[in-house]
Amino acid sequence: MTASRAEVSRTYAMPERSDRLDFYIRDQGSRSAIEEPHKHEYFQIQINLGGDTEQHIGGVRRPFPAGAIAFILPHRLHLIPHPAHSRFIVINFTQAFLRADTSGIADPLDLEDVPLTQAPELAPFRLQEHIDFILEDADLAEIEPLLARMLKVNETRRFGATTLLRGYLLQLIGIVCERHAEQIVRLSSRNVQKLGRRDALARVNRHVNAHLASDALSLTSAAAATFLSPNYLTHLIKKETGRTFVEWVTERRIARARDLLANDTRRIKDIAFLVGYRDEAYFSRRFRQSVGQSPSDFRDMHRNAGQRNDGTTARKEAP
Repeated sequence: MTASRAEVSRTYAMPERSDRLDFYIRDQGSRSAIEEPHKHEYFQIQINLGGDTEQHIGGVRRPFPAGAIAFILPHRLHLIPHPAHSRFIVINFTQAFLRADTSGIADPLDLEDVPLTQAPELAPFRLQEHIDFILEDADLAEIEPLLARMLKVNETRRFGATTLLRGYLLQLIGIVCERHAEQIVRLSSRNVQKLGRRDALARVNRHVNAHLASDALSLTSAAAATFLSPNYLTHLIKKETGRTFVEWVTERRIARARDLLANDTRRIKDIAFLVGYRDEAYFSRRFRQSVGQSPSDFRDMHRNAGQRNDGTTARKEAP
């Protein structure tokens, strides 16, 4: 997925792609597939029952052969193209349907702080970008009848159906967890989810630093360039830094401006432009709010300090 495709990706709500608001299961013939990178507000599981393809989830691209299962967190950019005549099952469900006790957790990113020993059913979703969940024939022989029962119960939705569906869903996830238990336990012990979070933040940091001079730098552009959704990036930065995206970018712009004012002879107007501000007066206000001095006073202070330290005369600002 390219950054430009990611930038225009759409986020789907449960009513847009499901016949029910809590849980929905369908096969390949029930709805047309989405053919562009996209996100949804709900959890999704895709089971490939026939037809090799590939999956793009977040910034990771992996094979997705028959027998593979994908576990997709809310707001995670993804695309799984299915070839003609392929067979697959899609299951959509809300966070509250999977774990009623997590309904108070507003953002899926916060689920990464729930120990997997307390919520093992979250493990495949949290480790999807690190493990290829591919089942053997014996596992598929157990799962396919389970999927058929889910489809039948979901169609009628009689009394007790919700409890049955939740049980079937947990059974499906349990089979996958048991099959990949060794990998899950090993990766969980290494805290790869938090390492992945830091890697994502590092990618964003590199993008922001490379585009500080651009007035097109935005939450949307940064999220697209790093294969994250804006919602995920907003919460990631807040969780890791305690700041909003705008506050985070402003800090970097002011830090670069301080360095340029102290070590460069270009005009303040030009320095403002170099750090992404097109209005010198606005730049001066933001600089004063952050540093407690105007840009010119800050530069004079550093010039005077330089003169005292080396006895030379600082060069005047270029015209």
